[in-house]
Formats: sequence, C-alpha cells, structure tokens
Amino acid sequence: MYESKRPFFYGTGRRKHSVARVRIYEGTGKVTINGRDIDDYFGLETLKLIVRQPFGVTETTDKFDIVCTVTGGGVTGQAGAIRHGLSRALLQYNPELRPALKKEGFLTRDPRMKERKKYGLKAARRAPQFSKR
Repeated sequence: MYESKRPFFYGTGRRKHSVARVRIYEGTGKVTINGRDIDDYFGLETLKLIVRQPFGVTETTDKFDIVCTVTGGGVTGQAGAIRHGLSRALLQYNPELRPALKKEGFLTRDPRMKERKKYGLKAARRAPQFSKR
C-alpha cells in the first residue's frame, strides 16, 4: 500500500500501556490503523476525534495520510498514543507547529499508569473486608 520509498515523517506515541508508531505521508487525510480504516478500528466517534485533534489545531486536516501500528492497552489508551505520535510526526514535518501543539498538551507524555497491586491487599489500594466479629 505505502511503499517505503515515499517520503514520510515519523513519530512514536505512548499512553498507559499502548505504543503507537505513526507515519504521515503527503495525501488526502486517510487514516489507517493496523491495516484497517479508522472507522473499522475505533467504534466510538470520540476516539476518532481524539486521533484527529492535532490536525485541527495545526490546520493540516486533509494534507496527510496517516499509517500507524499500535499495540498494547485498550482503545482509549491507543487513541491517546496515536494522538501523541501524530503530534510528534507533525513536529518533524514543521517545527513551527510546536507552540500550538504544546499549548494543547499533545506533546506531553501522559505519565498516568495503572498502580501495581500490593501484597496483603486485594488490589492496588483495596483492603480485604474487615470483620469485627
């Protein structure tokens, strides 16, 4: 589909346990995720909106085709990872877009992760039920 000889810009995005490798090509605005169209991959309209947010901020909506591979995590984490990677790829395309992307917070790696389970507890913080008698 996209031969490696065509020039592209690359960005890696991460969110929770998801990692997205995003390549943007000159094109018409087509989004392909793991070989599938964005409409097939994400069911919710909000997730599609999250993925396309960097284009709205930088006003480059129909200038690029996105091809990305995303692994790990759930659908929301994957959408956030794609947004992060796309923002980084756009920055590689034009460094002057940095203030707009930075202002929206798209270049910041979201550090929030799931907290680990501790011994003696049922979950990260959930203690076993207390019984007085």
